[in-house]
Amino acid sequence: MKHTNFPLIAPSVLAADFANLQDEIEMVNLSDADWFHLDVMDGVFVPNISFGMPVIKSISQHAKKPLDVHLMIVDPDRYIQTFADLGTANLTVHYEACTHLHRSIQAIKNANMTAGVAIYPHTAANLLEPIIEDADLICVMTVNPGFGGQKFIENSYRKIEQLREMIVKSGSSAKIQIDGGVTNQNVKQLLAAGADILVAGNFVFSAANPKEVIAKLKRGK
Repeated sequence: MKHTNFPLIAPSVLAADFANLQDEIEMVNLSDADWFHLDVMDGVFVPNISFGMPVIKSISQHAKKPLDVHLMIVDPDRYIQTFADLGTANLTVHYEACTHLHRSIQAIKNANMTAGVAIYPHTAANLLEPIIEDADLICVMTVNPGFGGQKFIENSYRKIEQLREMIVKSGSSAKIQIDGGVTNQNVKQLLAAGADILVAGNFVFSAANPKEVIAKLKRGK
């Protein structure tokens, strides 16, 4: 399904230079980016540890754009209110981490955040059918989670198309977010498959001119 609207761009802060984090945040503030994407990893649910509440609190004090927090942790329900208190706009939890996913989604909404559900590359799109009308966002992991800079998994396009079909069929207003391996090489194909939001980490922050890269992604280039 052809998607003509310009995507939302959410640079992934995990790829930023943490020694100059305030400068990196200012760059995103002044760019065409729409959100800050924050990956929270616990070293248990995924094989890496990223950053926690103190860093997010610091980011929220300087960020002028909404915080999009992606929880890659076990038992995310324990922290829903904590992330709301930190100023999170969108909170995404993993399908694979939530025993009672519908309840988790409602808890996020009750904490005045929009609710996202993420799925691993090996998780089938149709498993989200029961909650597709409840979620505000579906995050499709297009690399195996844990570490930045990994290669895009090519069969992700079919999964995005399946999700788009499910969203249209159910009348859901959920947006499809792509997380992992997004570059200028696949942006057109991702949008054509039905993506709405692009998370980009290394491709943005390791660029000579990150703002220009963000501006091009925003235009679907």
